[in-house]
Amino acid sequence: MPAVGAIIPILVVLGWFLLGLRVINEYEQGVILRLGRFGGLKTAGLKWIIPFVDRMIVIDMRTTAEQVPPQDVITRDNVSVKVSAVIYFRVLQADRAFLQVTDFLFATSQFAQTTLRSVLGQVDMDDLLSQRDKINMRLQEIIDKHTEPWGVKVSAVEVKQVDLPDEMRRAMAKQAEAERERRSKVIAAEGEFQASEKLGQAADIIARSPGALQLRYLQTLVEISAEKNSTILFPLPIELLKPFLDGAKK
Repeated sequence: MPAVGAIIPILVVLGWFLLGLRVINEYEQGVILRLGRFGGLKTAGLKWIIPFVDRMIVIDMRTTAEQVPPQDVITRDNVSVKVSAVIYFRVLQADRAFLQVTDFLFATSQFAQTTLRSVLGQVDMDDLLSQRDKINMRLQEIIDKHTEPWGVKVSAVEVKQVDLPDEMRRAMAKQAEAERERRSKVIAAEGEFQASEKLGQAADIIARSPGALQLRYLQTLVEISAEKNSTILFPLPIELLKPFLDGAKK
């Protein structure tokens, strides 16, 4: 009986000790509250806290990708769009993330939604579609500045999708088609202009050198005769045409 009486306290102490064992993963940190007050941080590994005195809250330190629900936004030029985004952030200071805000995940997501509506409401529709990187950087700077007191670092914000009204899509399609048609006409006009310049230069060279006209005449005869057709050619000396050319000049 005395031996049994000695074992019971040992078992109680052993059980009390085992109740305080905690395992923290490599990507986590534990925030210790000792009788309601902050008692420090626990890093990865097998840790022990005082049972019934300490309470440990485990904070995930990995980067989190949070989906920002689609937001109805009116741009600066009064275009109504629906925009969704993704925000990437991680906890740098576990004690702040637990002590400074009730739920840092919910708070970061809500602040990202309000910031998305505020920033996109200050840009034009064309800028929203063409300057996506600049807008993403602006969103990241604003959100990161406000989440810093919570120990949360926002690494990136990406505008994921922009849903346009049907009438806006049709108008943009017409605008793109008109732009393509304008470019094709400009390119065709530039080609005609360059071709006319080259023809003018060729005419000047032929006018200065009568032999060049003779060579061009012979080359044309060769090209025509090379084709498989029933055309019959009667070559004439270029000198026979010279009086007519001189008359045309006069």
